[in-house]
Amino acid sequence: MNAIVNHIGELADSGERMIERLRRKAFLPESRKGLNVRFGIAEVAQLLGCSTNRIRMAEDDGRLPPAPAGQNGRRLGYSAAELLQMRDVLGASPARAPLDIPAIIAVQNFKGGVGKSTVTCHLSHYFAVQGYRVLVVDCDSQATTTTLFGFNPHFNITRAETLYPYLSIDPTQADLLYAVKSTPWPNVDLIPSNLELFDVEYELAAAGSDGQSVLAARFRKLKQGLADLAQNYDVVLLDPPPALGTISLAVMQAANALLVPLAATTPDFCSTVQFLSMMDQVLQQLGQAGIEVEYSFLRLICSKFDSNDPSHAMVRSIMEQSFGPALLPVPILESAEISHAAMRMMTIYELERPIGTPKTHKRCRANLDEAMGQIEQLVRQGWGRVEPAREEDVLHAA
Repeated sequence: MNAIVNHIGELADSGERMIERLRRKAFLPESRKGLNVRFGIAEVAQLLGCSTNRIRMAEDDGRLPPAPAGQNGRRLGYSAAELLQMRDVLGASPARAPLDIPAIIAVQNFKGGVGKSTVTCHLSHYFAVQGYRVLVVDCDSQATTTTLFGFNPHFNITRAETLYPYLSIDPTQADLLYAVKSTPWPNVDLIPSNLELFDVEYELAAAGSDGQSVLAARFRKLKQGLADLAQNYDVVLLDPPPALGTISLAVMQAANALLVPLAATTPDFCSTVQFLSMMDQVLQQLGQAGIEVEYSFLRLICSKFDSNDPSHAMVRSIMEQSFGPALLPVPILESAEISHAAMRMMTIYELERPIGTPKTHKRCRANLDEAMGQIEQLVRQGWGRVEPAREEDVLHAA
C-alpha cells in the first residue's frame, strides 16, 4: 500500500483516540456516563397527571420516601429512578398490557445526515421520562447511537457484544439476551454496535449459491429474536444503517412500525422519495419470497427544521403536499441546544441545566416533547388506548 492509503489508518486511529479523550472528559471521574438530571415536583406532577398535593400526601403517609433535600432544606428534585417508583406507587405507569404487542420501531432513511441516530436517542429518552420500558438496538456499524449512550465502540464494545454472534453465518448465540446492556436510564437498555458488525454483510454476500436461503433465514431470525426480547419492554427502537444492505433489510422486516426522519432540504426530500420507492420494491420482493412485512404505522418526521429559513418552509410545504397525513405535523426544530448536548454525548433529556439560554433550552425541550409525543400517541393507538383523564380535569368537570 502507498503512503496515502496507510495514512487513512493513521487518521482513523488519531480520531479514535480523540473520541476517547472527549468521552473521558465528558464522563469524569469514572469515565462512565451517568444520569444526574432531576425533576421538580411540579414537573413530576405533570408527568404523572396528578397534583403536587397527592405526591406530598404519599410522602407524608409513607407510601413514598421523603423528598430529597439539600443542605439548605430545599428539594433537590427527583431522580429518574425515583420518578419510576412514584409511577408505580401512584398507579401512573403507562406500560402496555400483557396482551399488547410491543412497538418495534425502525428509525430508517438511506440518506445520511438526517438526524436518524439523534432522533432515536431523543425518542428513547422521551419514552423513558414518560415511564415506558425501552430497548434501543444499534444495528449500524457506524455506532453513533452507541456513542451517544456513552460507550466508545472502538474501546468499550467487542464484536461479541453486538448483533454479530446472533446473525453471523456461524452463530454462537441462540437469543439476544447476551447483548443487552444497561444504560444510565433505569428503564432503557441498549444492544450496542461497532464497526465489526459490518462483517455480517460480508459473510452473507459471500454465502454463494445458498445465499438467498441464508438471507431469508437471517431475516426471520432477527425478527424472532427481537420479538422474544421485546416481551420485556414496551417500546423497541431500531437504528439501522443508512444504506440498503442485509442488516437494513432484516430490520425493515423485523419492525412493526417505521419512522422516517428527513431534513427540510430539497436533496433530502428527493433522497427520501427514492428511499420510499426502493422500499416499496424491496418489500414487494420480500413478499414474493414469502417474507411478510406488516407495519402498524408508517410516518415521516421533518428533522432539523429552521422555522426562520424560508427555504425550509418551502420544502416542508412540498412534503405536506406530497406525503399528506403520513408526515407528522410537528417537526423537530433545529436547535443549538441539541448540537451542544451532542458534543457532550448527551440528549436534551439528560441535561442537568441549559447549555445556552434558559429560553432556548425551554423552547427546544417543549418542541421535542411535542414532536416525540406524536409517536407516543401512535404507539398507544396501536394498543387501543386513550390517554387517561388528568386528575385536575376530572375535578374541574365535576
